[in-house]
Amino acid sequence: MTGSQLYRGFRYPREIISHVVWLYFRFSLSFRDIEELMASRGIVVTYETIRQWTLRFGQQYAAELRRRQPRRGDKWHLDEVVLTIKGKHHYLWRAVDQDGHVLDVLVQSRRDRQAAKRFFRKLLKGLRYVPRVLITDKLKSYAAAKAQIMPGVEHRQHKGLNNRAELSHQPTRQRERQMRRYKSPRHAQRFLSAHGPINNVFRCQRNRLSAQQYRHVRTQAFSLWNEVTDVAKNA
Repeated sequence: MTGSQLYRGFRYPREIISHVVWLYFRFSLSFRDIEELMASRGIVVTYETIRQWTLRFGQQYAAELRRRQPRRGDKWHLDEVVLTIKGKHHYLWRAVDQDGHVLDVLVQSRRDRQAAKRFFRKLLKGLRYVPRVLITDKLKSYAAAKAQIMPGVEHRQHKGLNNRAELSHQPTRQRERQMRRYKSPRHAQRFLSAHGPINNVFRCQRNRLSAQQYRHVRTQAFSLWNEVTDVAKNA
């Protein structure tokens, strides 16, 4: 979809819309926090309008970022964490590569073999390559599903090896608290599937870079964001 079609019918400039969506998915801010931040810059926009923008554009921006992302690492770390939604337990399945980039997420009501198979298929369909190594905890569902879906892939099951996947849940927990829990499995899936690709772009690994390298990588990240949101050609 071209920029003119994407923003058709919206009276606010695309620069404001894309910036608001970036703030919401990049930082642990509420809609009212962003409303106040924009007001400090002389831009009057209600928190309800901001909510509508995140629903309307978050998934589209994330989908375009996924199409443009480079091939990720060949070592996949998988883990699942409990989400309590309206008093019921659901499971957030997440995969990250060896560099900490989120590969995909899937919210499911179970964590059995069928749920693991469903997540593996989603990963393979989206990434279109098979990993060299799969690292998980000792949940038996992983081994049972891998034997059917990816039988030739090396599988290491050890809780201590999977810290990278477990740490990747921290931003999810922060947002869960900010939102006062996810409203439904669909709400959680929709938010987290956009949150991952957007944050991957700006995950610059500052501790591994010099100041000059960091500024260069950050500039590239903003350049990509502007292209995806169709702001660059209108700046």
